[in-house]
Amino acid sequence: MIIDRRLRPLVQEVARGAGVELVDVVLKGSGRRRLLTITIDSDLGATLDDCSNVSRQLSALLDVEDIIPGPYTLEVTSPGIDRPLKTREDFTKSIGKLLRVVSKESIDKQSFFRGRLLDVTDTAILLEEEKKRVEIPFDNISRAQVEIEIK
Repeated sequence: MIIDRRLRPLVQEVARGAGVELVDVVLKGSGRRRLLTITIDSDLGATLDDCSNVSRQLSALLDVEDIIPGPYTLEVTSPGIDRPLKTREDFTKSIGKLLRVVSKESIDKQSFFRGRLLDVTDTAILLEEEKKRVEIPFDNISRAQVEIEIK
């Protein structure tokens, strides 16, 4: 697919050059209503300036490379404070935080978990949920995100 083969490496290069992390690349729609959404982040959170900078650089590069044929709208955004966790690295950065996790298949008759992330292994995450520990394999995670805590 165009995103994995040509677009993602190009966006990754621009993001690195701008000092931010590429979170996701999504191309939706068809015809004149296509939307290319680039999600970036950084340890301190992506700022409006970061998004603007990546957008300018990427727009110019995409015009030259002509990877996406036809018209499209480019949107560069940050994932927000309750960003979805997708990669092992995302989970590792979130150790100690409160997460919401939905599993594909139930674990002990449960498929929704809300707990503190204790550890990340090569194959699973370990949550502490109301004084009990739950291990959820990566391949059984449908959705996961950091829960916003107000202290």
